[in-house]
Amino acid sequence: MTANDNILLQAQLKRLQGAFDRDRYPSLAVRRDRIGRIGKMIIQHKEDFCAALSRDFGHRSVSETTALELAPLMGSIRHTRAHLRRWMRPEHRGRSLEFLQLKNWVQYQPLGVVGIMVPWNYPLLLSLGPLIDVLAAGNRAMIKPSEMLPETARLLGETISEFFSPDEVTVINGDIEVAEAFSRLPFDHLFFTGSTSVGRKVMAAAAENLTPLTLELGGKSPAIVTGDYPINRAARDLAFGKLMNAGQTCIAPDYVLAPRESVETLAAAILDQAKALYPAASSGADYSGLVGERSFLRLSQAIADCRRDGARVLSHDDVLSGAGRRIPPTVILDPPPTSSLLHEEIFGPVLPILPYDRLEDAIAYVNARPRPLALYIFSSSRSFRQKILEQTLSGNVTVNGTLLHIAQNDLPFGGIGPSGLGAYHGRDGFRRFSHARGIAQVRIFNPARLAMPPYGRIAELLQRFMMWRW
Repeated sequence: MTANDNILLQAQLKRLQGAFDRDRYPSLAVRRDRIGRIGKMIIQHKEDFCAALSRDFGHRSVSETTALELAPLMGSIRHTRAHLRRWMRPEHRGRSLEFLQLKNWVQYQPLGVVGIMVPWNYPLLLSLGPLIDVLAAGNRAMIKPSEMLPETARLLGETISEFFSPDEVTVINGDIEVAEAFSRLPFDHLFFTGSTSVGRKVMAAAAENLTPLTLELGGKSPAIVTGDYPINRAARDLAFGKLMNAGQTCIAPDYVLAPRESVETLAAAILDQAKALYPAASSGADYSGLVGERSFLRLSQAIADCRRDGARVLSHDDVLSGAGRRIPPTVILDPPPTSSLLHEEIFGPVLPILPYDRLEDAIAYVNARPRPLALYIFSSSRSFRQKILEQTLSGNVTVNGTLLHIAQNDLPFGGIGPSGLGAYHGRDGFRRFSHARGIAQVRIFNPARLAMPPYGRIAELLQRFMMWRW
């Protein structure tokens, strides 16, 4: 990255800041219009986006791009436009007895210019999704797509400039050095989606300017299956959640904890369901490739290491296929504790299954590891479900299914600890990118005048009243 590039980044940020200063509180109509333009862009360029993503991935199903990225975005647009008027209204707050003369409310104000750093696995959902919330809150935005998907990044820049002026939203393309410089810009808020290791670097860079952050990271999201839940139903949902986008999903089930006596049956059932979902995984049109040769080699080696160390490896195909950088759906029974599959986020179509003897052991296993972005519970027992929910900590949870929580527009989405900081989506996204400005207004009489010096009998009585116990 040249000094010139850095100057251009700074200039673009100043341009957006200047535009924000000229309109610090956009009207409902303006915000709805901006959000609606995202929808028009998606509809008009749907085929272009699907084609660019498929080329960048090596292969990606049109249906998968539509179902996992474009359709959820359209749902978010509808939800946000429908509820935005209510979200923008002042929120009245209560008063304590000694301050009955006041009127209290919260006004949600735009922050200014928000930076959005986008990962490669869901480049449309994770750029335009936050953008919907950012624009709903009345902000401007700069977007940095991943350099790993050059065609998609280029197309996103072209389409954004087609539907938005540079004073509203702009896309900054470039390599890792550009991304690092982007993270150091003095935004009013910075939104990052990516790995925990990169998230730490982004947080350190943002700290130089005390830039507030939302971090959507990842980690190893567990699934716990209890003995009372039907194996085939769990297998179907686990195969779906794991294999969509070839497992390159930050909330994909990363490993499964199942009763010891059910492990073999569950593994076979997951593989059967994988074959039903993707009859020809290595060559089928619905099955995605891995982004980058490095990912393919990393997972191929991890599978080979498990075989070498004696773990049972069940695969959709008899041999690994490098065609389009695709690895067939693979289930590994009780991999060795030293396996990278148990210590690193897998980010691919490989699913370890670990046995447990008591539900308490499964809960302890989850709690002994960094807090995950997602947790999946498969149980017919209300008491089992409640026990897991109460005794574990994670980002979001789907019970008796996978991935569904991310598509719920009225639920906050976000991690905790190493899996993220802050939540967004819908009303929570609107508030995330707003400043909750508390306002107190004196109506008739200011009660503070009774407590002003010089202190006398009235001030003493007022202080005694305020110190009254519940």
